[in-house]
Amino acid sequence: MLNIIWFLLLAIGIIVGAANGKMQEVTDAAINSAGTAVELSIGLIGVMALWLGIMKICEDSGLVGLLSKAVRPIMVRLFPDVPKDHPAMGAMMMNISANILGLGNAATPLGIKAMTELDKLNPHKGVASNAMVMFLAINTSSVTLISATTIALRASAGSHDPTSIIAPTILATIFSTVAGISAVLLLQKLPMFSIQRAIEKANKESKKTNASL
Repeated sequence: MLNIIWFLLLAIGIIVGAANGKMQEVTDAAINSAGTAVELSIGLIGVMALWLGIMKICEDSGLVGLLSKAVRPIMVRLFPDVPKDHPAMGAMMMNISANILGLGNAATPLGIKAMTELDKLNPHKGVASNAMVMFLAINTSSVTLISATTIALRASAGSHDPTSIIAPTILATIFSTVAGISAVLLLQKLPMFSIQRAIEKANKESKKTNASL
């Protein structure tokens, strides 16, 4: 779907440029943007290497594991349907801990693993369980202590104080996480968002598809 959206944006831009007789400007903009992308990518290498090295030290030193233990009491309350010792709980805690430290590369496979394990506990395949929705909300809005990518982008763009966004990032992600968790807890209690209704809707759509075939 995302590829289609990008293709439409590019196609519309080219068509509008051709209709207005500005194809030269479109071509120049494309070339200039390509050059800027390369310059920005090269400028990011040094700063990203530094921060990823720091994050790797945090990971190898056991800081991620300590964070996992710290968030366990909260996780048990947020995911009452997931057994404490289930692999899904461990994967979710590690994913959230990695996100908190800005370890995006480490968080992604852990998130996929967590969803896979949560799906094993899901009695209604094809319909997201409350635990899966809650994890997605937390993973998307995760509290972040150090946003290495944003700091690197600011540094490569010539910012005089690229790390000044750390405090605002912490505050913003705390509020976003609270908002995400609150929304899930509220919406899952409403009849229109209940799992049973989602199952009935999925069954109806399946019957329509089978009937059309």
